[in-house]
Amino acid sequence: MFKTEFEFTLPKGYLDSDGNLHRQGIMRLSTAIDEISPLRDPRVKLNPAYATIIILSRVITRLGILTQISPLEVENFFAQDLSFLQDFYRHINGLESENTLAENIVSNTNNYSENLVRS
Repeated sequence: MFKTEFEFTLPKGYLDSDGNLHRQGIMRLSTAIDEISPLRDPRVKLNPAYATIIILSRVITRLGILTQISPLEVENFFAQDLSFLQDFYRHINGLESENTLAENIVSNTNNYSENLVRS
């Protein structure tokens, strides 16, 4: 059977507004739309690194008791957890290179723009 969801444990954990700590979660494999959709978001146009936040909020299907993760919640992850999730995302999706999610998005956007100009 083809595995599409993967369990993880955050090094520190997400502390919600009620003081609950969430460490165990599930991340699903990314689809093309998960990486394309952030390109339409005005926050990404202003700051391409924000694509990482949006992508992670789309592919994390559970974190502790939370079953919907918004970009606002990902914004409040500790830096160590964000780095862990970026590495985990690259690993499960077979993208194990030195580039971060945001660098990949910026690179793909620039390549797409260059191809449009040449056309």
